[in-house]
Amino acid sequence: MAEQKFYATGKRKTSIARVWMKSGVGEITVNKRPLDVFFGRETSKMVVRQPLELTENIGKFDISVNVSGGGASGQAGAIKHGITKALLEFDPELRAILKKSGFITRDSRIKERKKYGRAAARRSFQFSKR
Repeated sequence: MAEQKFYATGKRKTSIARVWMKSGVGEITVNKRPLDVFFGRETSKMVVRQPLELTENIGKFDISVNVSGGGASGQAGAIKHGITKALLEFDPELRAILKKSGFITRDSRIKERKKYGRAAARRSFQFSKR
């Protein structure tokens, strides 16, 4: 029987992560590099592993990720969202645990657009009375 692969897409800010999950020993590769090499900050590595730790699936899956766009924090959040969706595809009964922790909901906060007549989205130009 062919090995089963689970695919999901995760998003956060402007980052998009494509996640492939198959049974294995727990290796996580991001853009063909190990997780520890791709992310320098320990918090980013922790964020990526959160859904696996919560569902007690750490060390059960090999995860391959292609991520693009945004910065390190957004990419870590996108990978977390993708892994969560892939876990749901693997076992729909994990939904209650993941939903309670707020991992399923896509964080929709993005940068607000700049408006005309303003220096930025909300910031005004410097005011001078004279």
